Amino acid sequence: MEKFVSNWFSVQSLPETYVFPPDKRPEKLSVPLCKTIPVIDLGKVVDHDRSDTVQQILNASQEFGFFQVINHGVSENIIDDAVSLFKEFFNMQDEDKPSVYSEDCRFFTSSLNYANEEFHLWRDVLRHPCHPFEEWMKIWPEKPTRYREVVRTYSAEVRELSQRILQMICEGLGLQPGYFRDELTKSQKLSVNHYPPRPDPSLTLGLHKHCDPNLITILHQGDVYGLQVFKDGQWIGIEPLPNAFVVNIGYQLQVISNGKLRSVEHRAVTNSKEVRTSITTFITPSEDSVIEPAEDLVSECNPPLYRAFQYKEFFSTYTACNGDTETALEPYKLRV
Repeated sequence: MEKFVSNWFSVQSLPETYVFPPDKRPEKLSVPLCKTIPVIDLGKVVDHDRSDTVQQILNASQEFGFFQVINHGVSENIIDDAVSLFKEFFNMQDEDKPSVYSEDCRFFTSSLNYANEEFHLWRDVLRHPCHPFEEWMKIWPEKPTRYREVVRTYSAEVRELSQRILQMICEGLGLQPGYFRDELTKSQKLSVNHYPPRPDPSLTLGLHKHCDPNLITILHQGDVYGLQVFKDGQWIGIEPLPNAFVVNIGYQLQVISNGKLRSVEHRAVTNSKEVRTSITTFITPSEDSVIEPAEDLVSECNPPLYRAFQYKEFFSTYTACNGDTETALEPYKLRV
């Protein structure tokens, strides 16, 4: 494997394996920052304001597949601790950053398929499971020394946030309370993406366009811009807001809602001046979970759009097609 890009990004000449062909490069880095991506204040979820907040979440999930939340209950100190910790992690020397901590905890450049890639992504990634923490904490990095304490606290708080958001989605869809608990949210994974600056960022990508394969994603994108979403035939930028989280609807939520909510394409671009580090939390069903449109959302007048499948079957299909949004869901669609 190449050295981690976080340790050699200052080289002036971009290696050919990181230079994307013209048709796969970002058309332009300065896409408009979208001022209409919903920003939802979860601090208003009390009594008479709750139904209004629930409707905002449902509308955003239908129209954009993305929204940002503020006053979400995760303390600023906890977020700052996590941001500081990962900055410290990526600044460590190579010998302190093994590429394999265990089968389930990896630190890598571009992707886990690096050796077979035609073009590499301009990023380093730390990825591991984090729920239940009693099962997984022992495989997490030991350096920096406070890693396990900080990540345990951060992951627990973000999990609680995800459950509150999913409960409001339940209410908005008219599903039974707790529908998304247990097997549908059994797994939680942390993926920290680190994008060093590049003198020529238009030649490469931080992350390909894709839709997330899981149920729901909670992203802290920091204060450096780089996230873009595809809407109405064009790429738009999501402006970073202080201490906000970006919430992204995954494929499984699209299927369970019978297409009422939608997962949308997004990507990450790099820049020429600043390091960008994003902290992504994936809430994912267990491998054996059966995913299908919720029974309460289908009827003779509103037939199911997707067949039932196990999550591990879908994830295998998703991996085989490299997350191609044109084909990932095709084997599971019903012709109605």
